[in-house]
Amino acid sequence: MTKSARYIKIVEWSNEDECFIGYCPGIIGPCCHGDEETEVYRKLCQIVDEWLDIAQQENKQLPPPTTGRNLTELLI
Repeated sequence: MTKSARYIKIVEWSNEDECFIGYCPGIIGPCCHGDEETEVYRKLCQIVDEWLDIAQQENKQLPPPTTGRNLTELLI
């Protein structure tokens, strides 16, 4: 299991941008986009893994995992 598997990742269509946008609440805001939903998700997972690796290398405290939590409280 990758580190990013512990964090909810969201890919959604943006009418404004006319493409899919990927973000990970609590980790990173909109950070990747594209025409293919699965490709955006793949990029998003890679970005989150890299972000977590860098944070760990810099001895920063990682945010608590977001999987298994109430999604509503993450998005408010």
